[in-house]
Amino acid sequence: MTASDQERIVDLERIAAEQDHVIQELSGELAEQWKVIEGLRKKLDLLTDRFLDLEEQTAPEIAVTKPPHW
Repeated sequence: MTASDQERIVDLERIAAEQDHVIQELSGELAEQWKVIEGLRKKLDLLTDRFLDLEEQTAPEIAVTKPPHW
C-alpha cells in the first residue's frame, strides 16, 4: 500500500467516525423530542377533555316539547 492509500483509508475512517458521532447525537435529539411530543399529546388530551366537560356544563338544556304542528 502506498502512502496515499494509507492517507485515504485514514480519511475514510475519520469521516466514518464523525458520521457515527453525528448519528448518535441525532438519535439522542430525536428521543428527547419524542418525549416532549408525548408530553404535549397528554396535555392536549387533558385540555380537550376539560373543554368538552365545560362545554357540556355551559350548554343550555333544550326542553323537549312537541313541535307546533302536533
